[in-house]
Amino acid sequence: MRVAIVGATGAVGHELLKVLEGSSLQFDELLLFASPRSAGTQLTFKGQSLTVQVTPEGAIDADVILASAGGSISKALAPRWVEGGAVVIDNSSAFRYDVDVPLVVPEVNGDAALGHKGIIANPNCTTAIAVVAVAPIHRAYGVKRMIVSTYQATSGAGAKGMEELLEQTRAELNGVSAQASVFAHPIPFNVIPHIDSFQDNGYTKEEMKVAWETRKIIGDDSLKISCTAVRIPTLRTHSEAITLELERPATPEAVRELLAGAAGVEVRDNPEGKLYPMPLTASGKYDVEVGRIRESLVFDGGIDLFVAGDQLLKGAALNAVQIAEYLQQKGALKAKQRA
Repeated sequence: MRVAIVGATGAVGHELLKVLEGSSLQFDELLLFASPRSAGTQLTFKGQSLTVQVTPEGAIDADVILASAGGSISKALAPRWVEGGAVVIDNSSAFRYDVDVPLVVPEVNGDAALGHKGIIANPNCTTAIAVVAVAPIHRAYGVKRMIVSTYQATSGAGAKGMEELLEQTRAELNGVSAQASVFAHPIPFNVIPHIDSFQDNGYTKEEMKVAWETRKIIGDDSLKISCTAVRIPTLRTHSEAITLELERPATPEAVRELLAGAAGVEVRDNPEGKLYPMPLTASGKYDVEVGRIRESLVFDGGIDLFVAGDQLLKGAALNAVQIAEYLQQKGALKAKQRA
């Protein structure tokens, strides 16, 4: 069994290596690929030094390919990888909205992965974090409307985003005006209500991704969703304030108990003890923290909650590896015959 990572030297690629080290996924060989600029880089996996190769234009001799090199590369090369016999779990937006490509969060719709035709899409990080918390509530009470405000870390823009935050913060603290490059405006001591490009309806593409993808993963096209996505000056972990209007009224106590037993969720909800979700505590965690669970003052019987999830993990690398684990557990992932 061979696993390949395409985009191994990026922020998500590094997290994929870490997650695979502790994963239940059974495989014999790991192949690493990246751009020509990164070729020859040495990365360590389970104490062994592996050399990063240039991503080939054709097939890769692997059984599973975890792709995190960007949408244009996935769009161009993933079909060739599939033709070569690999299952591709893609972290870009290239295939998320294709009808024939399952969009999967294993805790929510793992069985959808079993119907793949070679490619399985990993959702946008913001969506993945939200649906882990919202899907159990939807199953129990039915969600009619969902209003989301996000607080997204700079790592959502990759390693360059984190570097810009650190470099600009140092500059600002030394009295030098920061010059924006990765983001639309300087990020230190600021919040920017602009992630991705603006659409004709006034929402950004990032905001619309949350709506489109949540409906697809949960399997409910009638769900009405509004999102405001905001970049904040933290390094990693996205947080989200979520308001839900429900088909059937729920109490905070019932939702708290429900989420305490939900896969992938850690309930941190004790305001008196100053216990609630935060990037500080959620960073590096596999589970999504959920707290501030309370009755909505807008929707009768509705619920407000706050979530924090490491978008490099549950929002990207971890979710991709969990999809591969799920396929293997279901007997749907096997090594191909090799000479």
